[in-house]
Amino acid sequence: MASDPKTQAADPTSATGTAVRLACRGGAIAGCTAGMANGYVQGNLAVFPERIADDFRLFAERNPKSCPVIGESKPGRRDIPELGLDLDIATDLPLYRVWRGGELVDELPDVRSVWRDDLVAFVIGCSFSFEAAMLEAGLPLRHVERGTHVAMYRTSIPCAPAGPFAGPMVVSMRPLTPAQAIQAVQVTARYPRVHGAPVHLARPDLIGIKDLQQVDYGDPVPVGPDEIPVFWACGVTPQSVIAAARPDFAITHAPGCMLVTDRLNTEFATG
Repeated sequence: MASDPKTQAADPTSATGTAVRLACRGGAIAGCTAGMANGYVQGNLAVFPERIADDFRLFAERNPKSCPVIGESKPGRRDIPELGLDLDIATDLPLYRVWRGGELVDELPDVRSVWRDDLVAFVIGCSFSFEAAMLEAGLPLRHVERGTHVAMYRTSIPCAPAGPFAGPMVVSMRPLTPAQAIQAVQVTARYPRVHGAPVHLARPDLIGIKDLQQVDYGDPVPVGPDEIPVFWACGVTPQSVIAAARPDFAITHAPGCMLVTDRLNTEFATG
């Protein structure tokens, strides 16, 4: 494998998970990881002090659609060997968010300067994995076609609370025709560890979304007259509940800027 991160990032769609991580570590990748390292599982990141890590673990267990945990670090450690042998949680994402007291205070290309010995990192399954299966099935993804982030919204769907963690589910939205939506349910249901089947179809008002063009995260996309919005639980949900839990310190990924692992999407498929 080439050691130059820029060489590794030259063709990110066909790169390995390791190559994308090294490119992020070297500063060659700084934006959305959608479409990178095709076939490899990507993950959302949520990092908390050890004293509330048990609460977040329980929160994730109670909300498996939003927070399917695929990896967890030991306290203070920046590696998760089951997701990749050359993996550094503090450097291998394109962009991080730093939270204090429930407020977003910074976005950084790496978090080595703020890392603490009491931190526990959770990696949560990402819809980018089931998107690969959707594309293989011939289903359209408008945000991919337009080169933008997926549209994400806070909803009125409450998460099951655990300790200080409580708040609304965040969903991602993809416009599809009704026939495509049925097929998408069948395809994504095979990937429960990366959010699985949709949680809602059509009628955004029924889940607290007043205007699809007013996103909370990501970028809006148009919904055609023959299409319906299809909503999946989203791994940005922890960022929604951080505001309610108000931990003294937390780190997350910036939306769309994921950890690319060495695990294969096919490993996570069922049936």
